[in-house]
Amino acid sequence: MARSSSQFVCQECGAVTHKWAGKCEACGAWNSIVEEAAREEIPKGLSAAKGRRIEFVALEGNSPPLPRMSTGIGELDRVCGGGLVPGSCLLVGGDPGIGKSTLLLQATAGLSAIARVAYISGEEAVDQVRMRAARLGHAKAKVALASATSLRDILASLDGPEPPQAVVIDSIQTVYADNIESAPGTVSQVRACSAELIRLAKRRGFVLFLVGHVTKDGQIAGPRVLEHMVDTVLYFEGDRGHQFRILRATKNRFGATDEIGVFEMTERGLTEVANPSALFLAERRGNVTGSCVFAGMEGTRPMLVEIQALVAPSTLSSPRRAVVGWDANRLSMVMAVLDARCGLALSGNDVYLNVAGGLRINEPAADLAVAAALVSSASDVPVPADMVVFGEIGLSGEVRAVAQADTRLKEAAKLGFAQALVPSRPRKDKGAGGGVGSLSVRSIGHLQDLLGLFRQE
Repeated sequence: MARSSSQFVCQECGAVTHKWAGKCEACGAWNSIVEEAAREEIPKGLSAAKGRRIEFVALEGNSPPLPRMSTGIGELDRVCGGGLVPGSCLLVGGDPGIGKSTLLLQATAGLSAIARVAYISGEEAVDQVRMRAARLGHAKAKVALASATSLRDILASLDGPEPPQAVVIDSIQTVYADNIESAPGTVSQVRACSAELIRLAKRRGFVLFLVGHVTKDGQIAGPRVLEHMVDTVLYFEGDRGHQFRILRATKNRFGATDEIGVFEMTERGLTEVANPSALFLAERRGNVTGSCVFAGMEGTRPMLVEIQALVAPSTLSSPRRAVVGWDANRLSMVMAVLDARCGLALSGNDVYLNVAGGLRINEPAADLAVAAALVSSASDVPVPADMVVFGEIGLSGEVRAVAQADTRLKEAAKLGFAQALVPSRPRKDKGAGGGVGSLSVRSIGHLQDLLGLFRQE
């Protein structure tokens, strides 16, 4: 037995309440609760009499490895774990105008050489997509193109005798199911439409790309359960003031998480960046105070970026703290440790920190590089231009070891750096004074050792 009712659903987190409120109690979002029609099912007891017994198999089997399809875009294949797995679903999110539709149109054009692909747009007309394809040089690609928003029509078109092998839905927020009495893009519509499309993709074995809108906080709009339903979640990041774009995998059932692909936005679309470290350091100038090269890791890929710091006297009662590309709270912690453990007072100065190139760094291994840039700017002594720095800083001022140090050092040696400042290693055979190839490695155990490098004789 079912009865029609009305419920109020938060469009940010999917929380359901029985009355309207200005603020969602679950996620704290304002003006996000919308009234939706719903059908509440009265649950009844279940019996195993009509159930079907499922079959269990051993964990170890002889199943062949999953086949993969190449999109022809090496960076995209890398982030997906080496290619696309048939029957998988990928959710692609990013800010408006960052290049999601451009990337997927280039991917479908590359896939069209080896597979049947379909591109369904709910935001643009067919002629608009054709204009973009002509600008990207893929006007003659064998891509089946359509403009539709009805879930019923999309399912009927894809569930044919010869379904496509890859499908792009741009975007899931524009698709609606006519049996749900709510507007497209609401939590109920996104959840229902995604579930039906994913179920069809699993049953027919085609790769499904879902483009998702993001909120003002950078999270994919709609219910959080959407990210649990799909196999891979890709975020397309980048600063619109820079030409670089970062494709980051935050979830991947068929590959490594936190893997990234680097692209450059040009007039002909997105082009791959095979050596991101060299590109991010291309405009770097040596012998400049406040500049330090950090050897970081993005997934399994080593990446060298320039960290810039500026410490200037402040005339304000509350000095400015401006951070671009790093965690502002972590900067405050590094400054506090420098003050309390090393006697370097920076609290009365304006401090500006920037990660050059528009890349965002999330790992704590950048602590030592940030500290070196701050000390360099405060003491007016430049960090050696041929030196890379990495290491985590503890609250007592100790410099802690980080993972994959050898990989970072090999990348630095490949790019021609001659020195590296790293944390002390627990193994005696790789202590201070060692090296990797032509790279001379110097280990430090405390921040006071870092300050000693900048004392002028």
